Amino acid sequence: MNPYRVWAEIDLDAFSHNLTAISQRAGHGVGTMLVVKADAYGHGAVALAHHAVRCGVAGFGVGTSAEALELRLSGIQHPILILGTVVDGEVPALLEHGIEIGLHSTDRAERLQIHGHKAEQIARVHVNIDTGMGRLGVGPSKAIELLEAISSASNLELAGVMTHISSSEGALDPRTSEQVRLFNETLAEARSRGLTLGKVHIANSASLFTGISPLHDLVRPGISAYGILPGDLPGAEDLKAILSLKSQIVFLKDVANGAGVGYGSTWRATGDHRIATIPVGYNDGVSWKLSDRGEVLVRGQRAPIVGRVSMDYTTIDVTHIPDVAVEDVVTILGEDGDDRINVEEIARIAETIPYEITCAVGRRVQRIYTGGEDLMVTPQAPGIASAAPSKEVRSESAAPTSLDEAEVRT
Repeated sequence: MNPYRVWAEIDLDAFSHNLTAISQRAGHGVGTMLVVKADAYGHGAVALAHHAVRCGVAGFGVGTSAEALELRLSGIQHPILILGTVVDGEVPALLEHGIEIGLHSTDRAERLQIHGHKAEQIARVHVNIDTGMGRLGVGPSKAIELLEAISSASNLELAGVMTHISSSEGALDPRTSEQVRLFNETLAEARSRGLTLGKVHIANSASLFTGISPLHDLVRPGISAYGILPGDLPGAEDLKAILSLKSQIVFLKDVANGAGVGYGSTWRATGDHRIATIPVGYNDGVSWKLSDRGEVLVRGQRAPIVGRVSMDYTTIDVTHIPDVAVEDVVTILGEDGDDRINVEEIARIAETIPYEITCAVGRRVQRIYTGGEDLMVTPQAPGIASAAPSKEVRSESAAPTSLDEAEVRT
């Protein structure tokens, strides 16, 4: 008897395998900043971050201050970078816990300098240069001004410089080469003025697996670490999916010809059918768009979703499956017997992207982590030189203050 209504199984051995593939593609001397925003894309950020530390990653990228602090307070001492932006009210806690901050404007730099001076702490920042994403970041024409402002600020330290590639096809998209050109020209101009840049990073999952060059000091894989690549990019065959989503049958009901099932009776029986109810719905990660369209696996066979997916329950047609019973395991995402339902299939049916499918796995879904005893990843070599000067840090936090320090500790 399974004690959970719905649960996600996360394979740490497959996760290690993917980090190996990433490290091999990055090559010697290039560190991995693992992106674990949105609860590691629904896989559980705290657990995976701790395992990734054992695998030798250099640091972590997150989307929000809350995500950063959750990792730090869980015991993660590696550098944590907020890739997005922050608001003033979040800054004191970030400085206290040694969180690195993405920086997008001179105005924000001035605000961080004020906070750092008041707290007698150093704010470590990564300048985001907007080369074509058009969302966050300082334009190339103003980037030098921002870098010079950081260099002269007493309570700011430049930990890195980054840009964000906009295309999901990475280097296969001709527009990416223009972003790379703008980024490299800005870096060259900064260096010609004697400005130090810290860690330079450009490559997300799509860019890394399509061969963007140069990779600089760090790569920022997110979705690929969890076994998924956007579209049909090369290298997908080198990755292993790490997430399975499962539930169990809690109720069986025989319905007669013409009987409706679910809200609006969008599905009606065309004969005698056996309908199973599973206690999982769109609050747990089963997209509402799978209503009357998706499938699950029961006893190694596919069973169609019938009727509308509701918040807490989904109904499936199991008429054709012999001996089906209450408490049978239902695989919504993953493998059962000789068949597998992968996230790409679900995304196609739901007319969305794989990211949304995994990120939608809800908070009440129990995460169960398997494997992880035998690491497959060779820790990355320490000593990736940082060009950033070391300013005096007046914080009593025991957290490492640079990616270099974290690499030495792995």
